[in-house]
This record gives sequence, structure tokens and C-alpha cells, in this order.
Amino acid sequence: MGSWSWITKLGSWLGGKPSENGEDTMRCLDAAQLDDEAFDPRDRGLRTVPLARIVGSVGRYQDFDARFRLRPSERLMRIKQAMRQGAVLPPVRLYQVRDEYYVLDGNHRIAAARELGHDDILAHIVELVPSKDTLDNVIFRERADFADQTGLSAEIRLTEVGQYAHLLAQIRRHQQYLAAGEKPDADFKTAAEDWYRTIYRPLCRIIQQAGLMAGFPDRRISDLYAYISHYLWEEGRPRQYGPHIDQSIPKDMEAFRTMIAERRNADQYPEMKRTITAFVLLNVQGKHEFKIMEKLFDLDEVVEIHSVHGDIDLLAKIVLSRDLLASDAEVISQFVTEKVRLVPGVNSTKTLIPGSSKVKPAPDEN
Repeated sequence: MGSWSWITKLGSWLGGKPSENGEDTMRCLDAAQLDDEAFDPRDRGLRTVPLARIVGSVGRYQDFDARFRLRPSERLMRIKQAMRQGAVLPPVRLYQVRDEYYVLDGNHRIAAARELGHDDILAHIVELVPSKDTLDNVIFRERADFADQTGLSAEIRLTEVGQYAHLLAQIRRHQQYLAAGEKPDADFKTAAEDWYRTIYRPLCRIIQQAGLMAGFPDRRISDLYAYISHYLWEEGRPRQYGPHIDQSIPKDMEAFRTMIAERRNADQYPEMKRTITAFVLLNVQGKHEFKIMEKLFDLDEVVEIHSVHGDIDLLAKIVLSRDLLASDAEVISQFVTEKVRLVPGVNSTKTLIPGSSKVKPAPDEN
């Protein structure tokens, strides 16, 4: 109820006028809505949003320049100081129109985060899906429907109309496969999460390693995934994508998933079991600190967690397993974004990746 109550405030904020002074000011939401007829709200919940994609504000866009800078004020100084000290700050509230975000609540927090050099911020997102009859907006509506049906926290962004239908068909077939064996009670969203982790991401990594993106500068890796997987697994066309692709992808989607699982577990692929160590610095809600520690320590990848004094609240040591189909940065980013940051009460994180290390052996306790 609470999350939707603030959506209804949207209409009361319309009516702003763009700046007439020629300065590089932020965009206003109502102009973006009118341009794309974006009035269909979809609650996307909490997501981490790159600050660079926050381009405007609701009602207050004239108070900022394009880099989201405010005039110095006591309030802004207090918020910056609070961020430095790890104080409890709620997620900001943003509207999303296409690939851009507009602030409903949290202008000062975003301005402070930018000044402190942060790259992203935790936000409650409501997407306003465009309805204007343009080719781009058809794709955005398809993407919104795909997100609604799958519930995936990660965005899959395609550039051609009709391709999301192929991905949904894959997930439905995968759901049937899981229901017949591994997970008899798997619902569609469970199947979507498994498909994303065990099929979509591995194939995207193979496509990336094969260097195919260089030949398609205007496409995304998700476009190549949709194209290759459709013609291999639905059309059954001969494989002519290069030796790396031809040797890595069976003609059956579930056979591909099985092959990836076997390679990850096989001793004859030692490069697929590389261990990655990283340290995550967390600012959390103080009153829930010990509960958050327990939840984080329950994660298999968290081997140590400490409550510390200073600018951060918790320090966690994580050990991850990286295989041939993923990079160190990709694996760490996915773990922190999808597991650590979504623990209730976690306000912000910073990740440290050792460049080189020396570790003394544990003292002999005998």
C-alpha cells in the first residue's frame, strides 16, 4: 500500500516549465511523460541505479544543473556528513521513463552522493511505461511486460520488436523441464531466475569471449543471445557463428545447461573453479546491525563478518568461485548487488578487491 500511495502523487506535480535562461538544467518529468505518453505505472521495487542515469526531478528540476548540483546549504552539508558517517538514510524514490530516472524524493541525497563520488544509489523505482505508438516505445512496453512476468532483478535490454516473446517461450519450456525433474513445484518466476543464471548468462559470456560484439556495434549482447539461441534451439538452423560458438553450444537448450553444469564441476577444467576473495564495507541501519550480520553470515560466500568502529558499520570477507564463463568483476558485482545489497537494512556498500596478497598460515593450535 505504502509504495503505491506515492505513485498517485504524480498528477499533482505536473505543470512545470522548462528553463528559459539557456543554462544546462535538468529535465522535468512531465515533459518526458508527454513526449512518450508514459502514464502506466509499474512498481519495480528496490534497485541500485547508476547516478549517471538520473537526469531529472519532479517539480524541482530548475533547482539543479545537469550534474545534479545544488547551491551549498546546511541541509546538503548535513546529508553529506551523514553519508560519510554511515547514518541510516532511506532509499530515494525515482520514476523511470524508458532508460532515464526522475527524482520524486531524495534530491539532496542524490546531490550529496554525486559530490562524494558515488557511482550508484539504492532507490525504490516506479517505471512509467510509454504508450505512444513508436517503434522504440513498443520495445519498452515489451521489456516492461517481460520484467512483470519474470520478476528478474536484472534488466535484459533488447533493441528489436518481438524478441522478448522468444525469451518468454524459452523460460516456459525451462519451467516444464524443471517441473519434470529437479523442481516439481517451480513457478514461472523461479524458472526465470534459474534460466537467467544457468542458461542466459553463460551463453552471453561465450558470445562475449567469441568477440561477436565487434561485428554488431549497434546491438547489445542480449540481442545476440536472442538471435543465436532462437535459431539454434527453436529453428534448429546450422551453426555458423564461428568455432568458439559452434563447439560450445549444443542444439538443445537443456543440453547446454547440463554441459555448463558439468564443466563447472569437472576436475579437468581447473580454470573454471578459480577462487576470488573480496572485502565488502557496509553501512547499515544501526538498530538492525546484529540481525543483518546474522543474515549475511548465513550466506555461504561470506566467510568472515565484523562489526567495526569508524565510517563503516560492517566488514565482510567474501570468497567466491569464478568459472571460465564469467569475469572476476562480473561475479563480485552480481553477488554484492543481488545478495548483499538486497538484505533489508543495508544502506550502502563499497567493495575492495585485493591486487596482491600475503597471508600468514594459521598458528598451530596443538
